[in-house]
Formats: sequence, C-alpha cells, structure tokens
Amino acid sequence: MSKVLMKGNEAIALAAVAAGCDAFFGYPITPQNEIPEYLSKYLTEKGRVFVQAESEVAAINMVYGAAGAGARVMTSSSSVGIALKQEGISYLAGAELPCVIVSVMRAGPGLGGIQPSQGDYFQATRGGGNGDYHTIVFAPESIQETVDLMKEAFDVADTYRNPVMILADGLIGQMMESVDMDKPIKKRDIKPKTYATTGTDFHEGRNIINSLGLDPVFQENHNKDLQKKYQEVMKHEVKVEMIDVEDADYVIVAYGTVARIARSAIEVLREKGMKVGMIRPISLWPYPRKAFNAIPKTCKGILVTEMSMGQMLEDVLISNQGRFKVGFYGRAGGMVPEPEEIVDAILNFEDKVVDI
Repeated sequence: MSKVLMKGNEAIALAAVAAGCDAFFGYPITPQNEIPEYLSKYLTEKGRVFVQAESEVAAINMVYGAAGAGARVMTSSSSVGIALKQEGISYLAGAELPCVIVSVMRAGPGLGGIQPSQGDYFQATRGGGNGDYHTIVFAPESIQETVDLMKEAFDVADTYRNPVMILADGLIGQMMESVDMDKPIKKRDIKPKTYATTGTDFHEGRNIINSLGLDPVFQENHNKDLQKKYQEVMKHEVKVEMIDVEDADYVIVAYGTVARIARSAIEVLREKGMKVGMIRPISLWPYPRKAFNAIPKTCKGILVTEMSMGQMLEDVLISNQGRFKVGFYGRAGGMVPEPEEIVDAILNFEDKVVDI
C-alpha cells in the first residue's frame, strides 16, 4: 500500500471505480466538475458506462433506470444541481433502488457562489423530494475518509436498496491530500438483485419497478415497510467520532471541514487549561443522537459550529433534549471559519447560547 497525493474530486472518482461502479450519469457544475471529468476517463477505460446527460433531471432518471437494471450506479452534483435531482431521489427511495449520490456543497441559497459551504444539510438530511423517505447521508472530513466512505457507500446502498449520499463541501473536493487508495474496507454480503429488470433467472414472470401506488392500502403498507428498513439503518449505520467528551467542560459539535478546524481550536483551548471535546457526526442521517448521552453532567455547554446559519443545530437541539445550554457559531456564503473564531466562541460561550 502506498499513498498518492491527489485532489479530492479525483479521489472520489477513483474510489467509485474501485468500489465497482458500473455507470455514471451527471451534468457539470462547480465545484465538483472534476468528478465527471475523471470518471469519463476511468470508467470508459474499464469498459463501463459514462454519460454526460442533457440536464440534472435527465441524469437522475438515468440513474433510476440503470439501478433498476441491477447496475452499481452513481451521480454527482452540487447544491442547485442536487435540488433538481430531488424528485428522482424520491422516486429511487420509493422504488427501493440503490445508488450513490455525491454532493459537493457550494454557497447559497439560489445560484449562490462556488465557495465551500455546509448550507445543504437540510437538503441532504430532510430531502427536497416528496413523501416519507430517507436518504442515508455520510459526511467525511478528509479525502481519505471520503475515499473510504465512497467504497462503503455502494455496499450500504445495495444492502438497504436505498440512495446513499456522500455530503462534502468545496474544500474537500478541491484540496489535495495524500490518500491510500488500496486501504481495505469491510465488505458486506450483498444479496442477489432479484428485483432487477434483467430477466427471470430467479422467478417466473416479469419484474416491474415502480414507485406508483394508487391503492391507498398498498401505499400505506409500502410506507410502513420503508420505515422498518429505516429503523434497521438507524440501528446499524450510525457513524460518529468522539473526542475527549468524557471529561469535557464544553463540547463542540461539528462535521466535515469545520470539524478539522475545530480540532485546531480544541488544541488551543486545552493549552489554555480548558477541557473541550468534540462530537463529530459522520452519518448525518441517521444522526448519532445517542452520542450525546456520553456528555458528562458537569458540562457547561455545547457549541454547534458549521458553515451555515444553523442547520445541524436543529438535530443537536433534538439530541440534547434540553440537558445542556447550546450555543451556535456559524459562517455562511462561502466564508470559512478560522480556529481562532471557534476559540473565541467557546471563551464567550454565553453570548452564543441560542434561545429556544
């Protein structure tokens, strides 16, 4: 195993190929353009499928078709592009079709700017499509973790027959780090795709893939079945990193790039004699709510920090259940916080407490 210096978006593309991605359908938008650019080379070299669709809407419906045929398939986009794909994502969830969606966030709302942001947390974890559905969402903080989660995401999608999103920001997509592309991950036992529209090897008759349910009894039962699946996801797919929480006077909650910045802030605060820990959610859905039970009763407060105006904040408030004071410090519009800003937010915690 050897490490190679590479850009985040290139690493994402290579990880998808290594995970056995059969097909990619997408449409260019900054700051994720290198993903389809690299996949147009890497996938076709291996005789697999790459299509630059005529739009984001077309791309996600191509994903639906390929997933229905049993292929390992993915798409990637950013913010406004993911917004256009939301109807198709709801269709995929409703039809129980697996796929991987990479969202490299940019600033918004609207067209916004191409600078990094975490303003799509609601879009990813709540979903902009219709109905009672969930997308499984993983949020890496480094390129290595992005690669590892990309490889795992295809197995998770196949295991639960559900869309899986890798949620990163423009910094992770554009920065360069050394990556071990050969780092192994735990492989899962994936069941044969007997639902695929590729013939009748497993049964007689046709396979029909559809998310339409005009019979309300059928549709309600289908929704109940989906909820049972989501309960299994919540049992088995929660991912979280706990850093010095057990004796912390203050706990920072951050994900992705901001968690990297918070690590530096924690070092500075500990040098000042302050016991500060961090809860870093890696799965944003399912959210690691039980992790907050590890916060000691002596804790003086929780600081949520993110590159948004306060979106993950809502999940923290739900997880906290009113036990500790919760403060918030956020930057938006493509502004990236400095470690000193997070240090200052902890030192002036009472000024950051949210009124709920």
